[in-house]
Amino acid sequence: MLSQILPISSLLLGLSFLLFAGGINGLILPVRGAAEGFSAVSLGVLGTGWAIGYIAGCLMTAKLVASVGHIRSFSVMCALAAVAILASLMFITPYAWVPLRALSGFCFAGAAMIAESWLNERADSNNRGRIFAIYTMISLVATMGGQMTLTLGSTNTFLFFVVGAMFYCLALVPTAISSSASPKPLVTVQLDIGSQWKNSPVAVFGVLMVGVSNSAFGTLAAVYGNRIGLALSTIALFASIPILAGALAQIPVGYLSDRMDRRRVLIGLALLAICADLGFILLQPDGRFLNLVLSGLFGGCIFSMYPVIVAHASDHAPPNTHIQTSGGLLFVYGIGAIAGPLIAGVGMYAGGASGLFMTTICAHVLLVAFGLWRIRERDTVSDEEKVQFQFAPLARASTPETAVFGTTDQPVDGPHVHSDPE
Repeated sequence: MLSQILPISSLLLGLSFLLFAGGINGLILPVRGAAEGFSAVSLGVLGTGWAIGYIAGCLMTAKLVASVGHIRSFSVMCALAAVAILASLMFITPYAWVPLRALSGFCFAGAAMIAESWLNERADSNNRGRIFAIYTMISLVATMGGQMTLTLGSTNTFLFFVVGAMFYCLALVPTAISSSASPKPLVTVQLDIGSQWKNSPVAVFGVLMVGVSNSAFGTLAAVYGNRIGLALSTIALFASIPILAGALAQIPVGYLSDRMDRRRVLIGLALLAICADLGFILLQPDGRFLNLVLSGLFGGCIFSMYPVIVAHASDHAPPNTHIQTSGGLLFVYGIGAIAGPLIAGVGMYAGGASGLFMTTICAHVLLVAFGLWRIRERDTVSDEEKVQFQFAPLARASTPETAVFGTTDQPVDGPHVHSDPE
């Protein structure tokens, strides 16, 4: 195993720096913005800006790489991400932070795609699953590590903006000094949402609602914690524990979804998420323990829904279309991620801190209702027709290259997937 990891250790190190910086960047802005008196609507728009930039990065990076190559493109993405977080320190106003957050999303998506394609090139059929599992674990640990770093100093100074910029810059070092050949051109996906809706309405509608819910929580969880008076260390845990719970929950969720109707598993997760939503709304906890318990339940549900949806869509997709199926769902998720933080921000502005969970409960109730209707309209697929459940990083950290990296049915053929020539 060690012999398989050592050749890609520099790439994994660069990715860990990138994700660590992303964890800092994603949490310092809402925490500092809340301290500066930004409205919940303004802070919600930060999440909308990130989602717009992230989708743009997923769509445009392949063409950039085809023009100037992998190393230059990756260096540009990391450098601009560092500029964005430093400029956020210079111009502490929502009018600057929203476009800068969009730039961060664009750069983060582009850098992740390039690094993932590099790892994918170094993997083969014998070790791809293990390397993808290690990458998923690094995504989790590095992101949480970046978030928890905020407990080590004051968020009212320049410290964490500078630390985030430093790690963005460090992320480009391993690839810049790498002697390995550049990988093949990045995959581009021609989207056909209409066909995906025809194949699996539950997957398309479900991933839209999951995008609304997950992005709203991911953007405004720190604002919620600040509003109810939680200490910074608790806010960092409140944002990090759901990520860990979601990763751990994929183990039993994957087991169940391979053995029963995935729609029922998805509905069950949504119902549990509704219980957590109601706990936040009705109990209105203001202490550390209950908030962390509810956030763990909430995260275990919402962050394990996405791979169930991808697996369900793949069950109904034509053969050899896993990449375009995953890519299409990612962009539908992005549409939900654009709307979710904005809706939740308005809800928190109008209804207080619990407005966040008023938004997420609406998304989860709609998901349950639509799923139950589809179960009545369409039978489940047989166990023989099911694809194997695959563990995945958080949807907001996934790209089309993640689908290529994680799939086992390579090479991919079909009219919807093509690589731009280098």
